[in-house]
Amino acid sequence: MSDAAQPTAAEVRAAAEAVKTALDRHLAAVEGRSGEDDPAVYEAFNQLAAAAEVYDELLYDRYDEVTPFEIPGTDDSLPPYTGPEEPNAVSVLIRRDYAVAEPQRLLAQAQRVEAAVGDGTGTEASATIHGALGILFDEFEADEIASRPKEFGLEEGDSTLWVTAADETAEPGSWLEAPFEQVDPQRVVCRFDVSAVFDDEINDELDDIDEVDEAEEEIEDELDPELDADLDEDEDLEALEADR
Repeated sequence: MSDAAQPTAAEVRAAAEAVKTALDRHLAAVEGRSGEDDPAVYEAFNQLAAAAEVYDELLYDRYDEVTPFEIPGTDDSLPPYTGPEEPNAVSVLIRRDYAVAEPQRLLAQAQRVEAAVGDGTGTEASATIHGALGILFDEFEADEIASRPKEFGLEEGDSTLWVTAADETAEPGSWLEAPFEQVDPQRVVCRFDVSAVFDDEINDELDDIDEVDEAEEEIEDELDPELDADLDEDEDLEALEADR
């Protein structure tokens, strides 16, 4: 980052003051909460997280330093659950991303299916990637493909599963045209995310642990000679006292 783009010391100080203010507001919201899922606490948490993120970025840009604490990101977090306590129906929403890593393998698998099922129409949908995908996902369950994607020339990407609560079962066909557009985040009972970014975070934490271990070993190596020297001196003194 160029000097011209760096934040000023005053901007960093102002961001720090904003964090202090957000901390006070969060504490006040927690002390005055009206229930376990008080929206005021949720809002105060988000404000604190946003203020801390701004301060962390400015601190790093200005002084090349970071804060010792980490507040979970709020972009993908869910608001407090406000759905029915005893839902009469649930919806399970799943998204799985794949990269077409081996197109030829994908096409070959689709051609095998097409040859086995052959309807005699003479069409070869398996000749194109999008046609092959249609054949495979029509022939195999999505969970089966997810369990062995490499066999189909696919590489796993991110995936997520959301379970949402409903007061009653939706009318047949009512949401088929836009199945994912009417999701109420406050009715999400739970969600499960899988992403390579989580593996990166774990690896970073392991690297940090390794660095701490190495630093401790270096300190021990530096201290060992000093301890040995002190022990030798103690032994010499004990020998002198014995001679006396």
